[in-house]
Amino acid sequence: MRASVDEPATDAELVTRFRRNPEEFHAVYDRYHRDIYLYVAGRLDVQAADDVAAETFLTAFGERDRFDPGRGGLRPWLFGIATNLVARHRRKEARHYRTLARGTHERASDSHENRVLTSVNAQRLQPQLAMALTKLSQGERDVVLLVALAQLTHEEVAVALGISYGTVGSRLSRARKKLQNAINPEEVNE
Repeated sequence: MRASVDEPATDAELVTRFRRNPEEFHAVYDRYHRDIYLYVAGRLDVQAADDVAAETFLTAFGERDRFDPGRGGLRPWLFGIATNLVARHRRKEARHYRTLARGTHERASDSHENRVLTSVNAQRLQPQLAMALTKLSQGERDVVLLVALAQLTHEEVAVALGISYGTVGSRLSRARKKLQNAINPEEVNE
């Protein structure tokens, strides 16, 4: 039981509420949509982010009875669903990073939102980093982006991807070495 009406519900309380009344699932959406959207937008274009974020919550709603709070919180569970949905867009994601690596800003849709996102991404991501990301394995890229964009802990990444904590660490370590070598090959070879 919460100490005060003003305190936000814990994840456990949200789960209890939406299991009793599916309409209460809106509270999960309200709490985590922005985080999921920002994570997906960092990996895909704005239009895809809208679609994938919405699909993440649709999938989560459909699977709400299978959520196991013993395996972790709602946040890593939702990020795991989002990561799986992003995997369906993998080819588009790779094209996106190759475009950033070339320094071009072409988009299929030239909407204002895409122009803004492209500008922000171009400033934030150096071409070498974008190209280096395309060289990582899918598993390494998922771990790096969940840590960097979603700011998940190693434990949360393990839950989100359904892998062990040790696998998260080893994938992240391999990815860091590959990224460092791609961005500053002189420093690595000295």
